[in-house]
Amino acid sequence: MGDSRDGRCFAVGLECSRTGKAHDIGILQGASESGAPLLVRYDLDAVSRSVDPAVLANRPADMWRYRELLPHPDGCVPVSLGEIRTPLITLGRSLINNAGPGTVLVKDEGRLPTGSFKARGLALAVTMARFFGVERIAMPTAGNAGAALAAYAARAGIESFVFAPADAPDVTLREAALHGARVRKVDGLIDACGRLVAEGAESRGWFDLSTLREPYRIEGKKTMGLELAEQMGWRAPDAIFYPTGGGTGLIGMWKAFRELRTLGWLDGPLPRMIVVQTSGCCPIVRAFESGAEEVEHPWKEVTTSVHGVRVPKPFGDRLILSALRESDGFAIAAADEQVEPARSRVAALDGMHLCPEGAACFVAYQEALEKGVIGKGDKVVLFNSASGLKSPMPEVTDADDG
Repeated sequence: MGDSRDGRCFAVGLECSRTGKAHDIGILQGASESGAPLLVRYDLDAVSRSVDPAVLANRPADMWRYRELLPHPDGCVPVSLGEIRTPLITLGRSLINNAGPGTVLVKDEGRLPTGSFKARGLALAVTMARFFGVERIAMPTAGNAGAALAAYAARAGIESFVFAPADAPDVTLREAALHGARVRKVDGLIDACGRLVAEGAESRGWFDLSTLREPYRIEGKKTMGLELAEQMGWRAPDAIFYPTGGGTGLIGMWKAFRELRTLGWLDGPLPRMIVVQTSGCCPIVRAFESGAEEVEHPWKEVTTSVHGVRVPKPFGDRLILSALRESDGFAIAAADEQVEPARSRVAALDGMHLCPEGAACFVAYQEALEKGVIGKGDKVVLFNSASGLKSPMPEVTDADDG
């Protein structure tokens, strides 16, 4: 089978995730008419006739290798900073519950441009925004997304505006400013930042790139699932532990696995998708355990210091909960006080520097083993969503020469 080098686009439409109503893919879109996320749909029969996994093996090892499963209209040129394939790192000595050898892998997204998995979604979202003629973009952020937006917007020649909680990690806000974004610190959480972005869309003339309020960040994040399946020989792991605030990546990966199954590329069962939040902000955990289809009430007392999960009510809550139930997965809250000790343990014993969100996944995995909801022989992937260097580290003290 030949490679589809003619640049043909297989994206055929946009669909409301709540009602199924079609929306025009040929114009700039935000959320659907019903106020729900829009999902890109593809002609998967045509994809299967055009390309197969053997063809992908000969392409550069980056996220754009999956172009048949990404939107790229005629004349659309990717805005890229080098979105490499991120490695899978085996954990060993740091594991506490005697998991089987080679069963726990970390997908280290901290190797991407701007040091986090946000690069995937923002690379594609900014690519499509430039294609549709957007000149100004604004977004709320916990930190890393704003840094990624600023970098890709700079690359594309688009003006960017970033709204972040005042206590967001300083390094990420400085990073956004370094790339030319106009950064505003907001008293409140990311939902308060989102309201300011929405309010300014008309008066300031910017495009609102908030999580899942346009259809293309999810397609960029989807490449995590495509890449993981390819790295594992077109088989899925038994379970994926994913740190979840807005949940774009979890929704995107589940979309990817379903598309791969339709194409016939994926051997064996689909993975169990597992939401990881922390005890100081876990609205998805509460909704899942209560059997709800959405987060009925925003989380009120947000006390977690793990910034990536501080989302009181995700806009994509229905899609997140649906993915958990369809995959026989679950949601689990890591104890906040265990996150930093786990981060130190994994660094000291396995040389793997996790960000706090990645460390929360490690804590959640250990707890799931103890509860018996994950088996010791299960092949598990923990997502490290950013470089640990972007988060505060312990102070250096004088060491005993020993």
